[in-house]
Amino acid sequence: MSVRSRLVSKRLVFHIPGYDPMPPRRYRELYRSEAAAQARISGYEIGVKADASDDTFRWTVGARIDGKAVMSQVNMLVWADIVRGSMAQSIPATYWQLVQTAWIYISTGTLRRLMWMRKGPVIAALYPVAMLLAQLIAALVAGAVIGGWVQTLLLAVPGLFGLTEGAVFDAVAWLARAIGWAVLIGISIWLLRWFKARDNKLFAHYLMHDYAFSARRRGQDPPELDARMKEFGTIIARALQEDVDEVLIVGHSSGAHLAVSIIADLIRAGHLREDGPKLAFLSLGQVVPMVSFLPRAWRLRSDLAFLSARDDITWVDVSAPGDGCCFALCDPVAVSGVAPEGKRWPLVISAAFTQSLSPARWKALRWRFFRLHFQYLCAFDQPGDYDYFQITAGPLFLADRFAGRQPSGSRIDVPVSKFRSLKR
Repeated sequence: MSVRSRLVSKRLVFHIPGYDPMPPRRYRELYRSEAAAQARISGYEIGVKADASDDTFRWTVGARIDGKAVMSQVNMLVWADIVRGSMAQSIPATYWQLVQTAWIYISTGTLRRLMWMRKGPVIAALYPVAMLLAQLIAALVAGAVIGGWVQTLLLAVPGLFGLTEGAVFDAVAWLARAIGWAVLIGISIWLLRWFKARDNKLFAHYLMHDYAFSARRRGQDPPELDARMKEFGTIIARALQEDVDEVLIVGHSSGAHLAVSIIADLIRAGHLREDGPKLAFLSLGQVVPMVSFLPRAWRLRSDLAFLSARDDITWVDVSAPGDGCCFALCDPVAVSGVAPEGKRWPLVISAAFTQSLSPARWKALRWRFFRLHFQYLCAFDQPGDYDYFQITAGPLFLADRFAGRQPSGSRIDVPVSKFRSLKR
């Protein structure tokens, strides 16, 4: 039986999240609720059941779509602990990260080249810089105003007793200035802490840590992340030996460039079997250029070039111009300047939020930028050919679902990166 005539009855899904400190249970509950919503809209059956594993946080999905029963197991490859560790920074350390990260992106010319493609993610990258500086200025101004007011009140005290000069006046003036400075510093620190305590709504510290994490080694993977990626590769390698039809890797946001290197390593190590499961890769809302454009991202650029020419995988890249937190419709291989002869992947397509979401739904979500960045994992009330739950739990292979699909006509597929070397 040819591959093209087969349907999927068993699938293993491995989801690699982006730079997210939240526990994996959040993703399971999101999948459960949004799958149910999509099933109601699209007219199929789907159910989610919690599962247990020593290696991954996972759940089982049973679906009946187009009359075909499918069992899928979704595994979260968790690195939230590494994210939380990188976010455990003091306020001064965060501002030092701001200086270092801004210098790396500006001095290397990377920021300027990123702006040539999409303004949205660059604005998102500049947002924490602007917000943190605004918080610092607001804290210092408030501290200076209140400290100055306290100092003025204290300086007026000697005058109440007829003292306008002399040793007592000088001592009081010195004390007033000291207290004024203490109030300035105290108020400023209090306000900066107040802002940080509300970062779950402002996202300034979170985004600063995110960009600093990618930039601190100028594109090289930190040792702790490299070790975790090797663990993920071992888990997926075992899955490729199992009796399933498809092994699907989903990389969301920053998780997309992790997935690129993990899959490339798996293939180089010979873990794909001709008679084994088909390996497919779905990248969603990717931010690959934020890393691949950096000078020391040799490994990532090499893996992008390697993966893009393989005929034993399927790689579909989905994004949407409405998502301001990703490099929408930017071919991550081409814009990184590493497209080889015979390039096949990725197939770059749009989730087309303005068409796949109803006008009312789009209006409600349009300015909720972080929520839109997760829309790829959610239900669409006017779905097109992109349906996350049919892809992860339906009967079609990823290759078959998008067979014959043309890439988006508005994609950006020209070399942009200044740094294109694949080796040190």
